[in-house]
Amino acid sequence: MPETGLQRSPKLLKGAFVQLVEGIVGVVPNIVVFQYNPEKLSRELTPWNPFEVDQTQRGAQAPNVQPFDPKETFTLTLELDAADGLEEGQPVAVGMGVADRLAALKKLVLPSEGLAADLLASAQSLAGGGAAQARRPTVPIVLFVWGPGRILPVRITRFSVEESLHSPTLFPLQATVSLGLEVLTPDVFKCQDGLAVDLAVAAYDFSKLQEDALAVANIANTVDSVRGLLPF
Repeated sequence: MPETGLQRSPKLLKGAFVQLVEGIVGVVPNIVVFQYNPEKLSRELTPWNPFEVDQTQRGAQAPNVQPFDPKETFTLTLELDAADGLEEGQPVAVGMGVADRLAALKKLVLPSEGLAADLLASAQSLAGGGAAQARRPTVPIVLFVWGPGRILPVRITRFSVEESLHSPTLFPLQATVSLGLEVLTPDVFKCQDGLAVDLAVAAYDFSKLQEDALAVANIANTVDSVRGLLPF
């Protein structure tokens, strides 16, 4: 977000995506910092509905059963603009506008072995190198960082780009990126291991701990009001 110009205005933290790519030397993150924080962030929780499960050949489910954390999703829109870089004469902005940022965001939804390894593999493919050994591709874990109180492992489920202004060489100078995110709970990592998984689970647990603490703080703030609401 732009500076307010006020001397005592708080420093604004920028949101970011941190893609955890495991390589030979450990986890090498691909970090995409938001140029501007989105003005709006939509969040949705979908609790598990026991009445949607086929109860044939089994005992009835309790109506309030919740065997795992509810599905949690986010939607947000990122604005990208090369104007500042063009004004300052930054070589990347002058040559390619915001294409580098769009490419970094696109990497978040593609199978990857790291930025350097992917670049080398693409170069070898272009040069007619031999095909790599067949294997099942996977998308690295991404952490959605929205301040110190919300750091969550996510998978990007929707990615759309609208380019609104282009350079003479047709590189985008302005773009709007709409994203859908699904939070990955520790349950989905039960059959996986590695440093990236450990970091993802730790981030989820840390954010959940802060939510639990905030819920306790809310009770302390509303205890007098509750006394007036309950007849006992």
